Amino acid sequence: MKLGDLTITLVNGGNFRLDGGAMHGVVPKTIWSRLTSCDEHNRCEYATNCLLVEDGAGKRTLIETGNGEKFSPKERDIYGIDHDLSTEKQLRALGVEPESIDLVIMSHLHFDHAGGATRRLGETVEPVFKRARHVVQKQEWHDATHPHERNRASYLAENFAPLQDAGLLHLSDGEEEVAPGIRVIPTPGHTRGHQSVLLGQGDDKMLFLGDVVPTSIHVKLPFIMAYDLDVVGTLESKRKILNQALKDRWLVAFGHDLTVAAGRLGVDARGQFTIAENVPF
Repeated sequence: MKLGDLTITLVNGGNFRLDGGAMHGVVPKTIWSRLTSCDEHNRCEYATNCLLVEDGAGKRTLIETGNGEKFSPKERDIYGIDHDLSTEKQLRALGVEPESIDLVIMSHLHFDHAGGATRRLGETVEPVFKRARHVVQKQEWHDATHPHERNRASYLAENFAPLQDAGLLHLSDGEEEVAPGIRVIPTPGHTRGHQSVLLGQGDDKMLFLGDVVPTSIHVKLPFIMAYDLDVVGTLESKRKILNQALKDRWLVAFGHDLTVAAGRLGVDARGQFTIAENVPF
């Protein structure tokens, strides 16, 4: 996909499964099951959509890193991971070496977004993208390195601590243009330090939503994951950012949707956000 001077390629770091009830919060299964299917364990299948962004000067940015390959057999069974894919492998298949990535942006540091930032070699864990500056929000870094009982299972130090040890971290503190045509925007709720990424310049823009709106189903305001630490915070972030995307005709891109990776927003007869146009990469 071309977006002004930017070329954007969708990279799926591998599918996995999460509990359908947790993914749809207070929305009952009688409603969400009409929109997506689940397996015998009540798990729905999701992608780990990452974006490779290449600009006219040859600089490469990776948005999200996916699950990675460090799961134990038990964890692979829990999350329904029955493949050997990773963002690193998918990039290599495209002819893109990890060492050629200049910038990595992660919406937050949960394992399905930051897991592919590091890899295990024997007894050690090292960064995959050894030249890249890795951008997360300062608040996110604090919370990831000071987990509590509610979020500890999602923040795994092996996914991000090696980045600090290697001097690869860039901590944003609010909205910031981190590269020409690439801006991070705080969208708290799922985590306190969650950020989305706005790509493009002028009127031609795309908003990568991360987990504030993980799939196209979640554009409806009541659809908020039970995983979110601040449900009302997510609601307000969604309302604000989706209204702006609708007003300014931004494309929106989803981190976990299997079939609708990006689209344009509309409003249905009941005044709810909907995807009016599916825009393939």
